[in-house]
Amino acid sequence: MEKRESRCLRNTKETKIDLALGLDGDGTRYQVDTGIGFFNHMLEGFARHGFFDLELKVQGDLQVDTHHTVEDVGIVLGTAIREALGDKKGIRRYGSCILPMDEVLVLCAVDLSGRPYLSWDAEFTCERMGDLETETLREFFYAVSYAGAMNLHLKVLTGGNNHHVAEAMFKSFAKALDAAVSPEPRIKDVLSTKGSL
Repeated sequence: MEKRESRCLRNTKETKIDLALGLDGDGTRYQVDTGIGFFNHMLEGFARHGFFDLELKVQGDLQVDTHHTVEDVGIVLGTAIREALGDKKGIRRYGSCILPMDEVLVLCAVDLSGRPYLSWDAEFTCERMGDLETETLREFFYAVSYAGAMNLHLKVLTGGNNHHVAEAMFKSFAKALDAAVSPEPRIKDVLSTKGSL
């Protein structure tokens, strides 16, 4: 299988984003600068635990708030995932992970079906973590799921510390996505009776 990589740019009046993604990395090559410290931490965890290569540089209108930056990074990341996958031949398509982080337990399931859908069952008990508004996390995953044309289910099974909840969500997504994009030698084309995804 050829190395699966993509680079996506997004330039608007609200954000300027340059993102390079490699699906076949080892989780040690990542550089993330969104201007939002907590968001950087979450995306670094995503790259590390999903074994992805990730380079991301963002200039956003943070003088307004973090919404545009977080949502647009989701759009660009989802687009990069979709483009890096190409025709999706030979991949497992599905991935899931139930991830513990201390008292917190989060479930994530992914289907790279070509059909966008987000199922979200999570609550945060604070308005922000660092400089990041917690309500933007749903917008991020919604944008990833739609730009990436994937079913994405995130469910907090056991809540607790807000930092732990957010971090478990990003890490479980990373593990589920890594499983879904992984090659399966028994699949010669795509895993669908339709013949395409």
